[in-house]
Amino acid sequence: MLDVQSLSKSYDTKRILDTISFTINPGEIVGLVGENGAGKSTLLHILAGLTKLGSGAITLNSQSYESKPKKIRRHIGFVPQEIALWENFTVKENMVFFERLAWNNTSKKALKQLCSDMGLDKWDEPVKILSGGMKRKLNIAISLIHAPDLLLLDEPTAGIDLKSRKEIGAYLSNLAKINGKMILYTSHDMDEIMQLCDQIYCLGNDPFYHQVLKEYGQQPVLL
Repeated sequence: MLDVQSLSKSYDTKRILDTISFTINPGEIVGLVGENGAGKSTLLHILAGLTKLGSGAITLNSQSYESKPKKIRRHIGFVPQEIALWENFTVKENMVFFERLAWNNTSKKALKQLCSDMGLDKWDEPVKILSGGMKRKLNIAISLIHAPDLLLLDEPTAGIDLKSRKEIGAYLSNLAKINGKMILYTSHDMDEIMQLCDQIYCLGNDPFYHQVLKEYGQQPVLL
């Protein structure tokens, strides 16, 4: 379980996150919505161990972020908004490269199967000729090489076609429900959020998102 308690973060005198508390249980996909600048990316960077928290406490599977940061990071997969791939490498070469940076050893056969499970069948194609949807799938596949318990996704389907969105959504749903992964998912696409997520949190006080959630029949849960 991911347990976030009274998390706050400021930059200089500007408070970005203010006493945020929530939990994610194994098998759950939690959606995070809010206007640009509400702190969604900051929150994901803190949970990924890339940014220090200001105050509060975070535990993953009862392990404290502050006392065991290196151990915690081994159980986290993070997919940033930006596609972070080697464009001149093939899909295979990207997977092998990032596998060498991971904490566990994964065979080429298993890496290829991971891509195949996501509908990414361009194993020997250079990344630079792939569609946006295929690149997004590869980005996600790389984050899963070390079999993390918690997967953090920051706008993982931005700018891609509907078919790829549906395929990614179906894959993530199975990943949570069948493999018991915990997933935190940000998106500006409310249809996508509503279809995919078990729980939705609204970050910030923008009344637009509160109203949109009510229109979808959801009582806003504010962070």
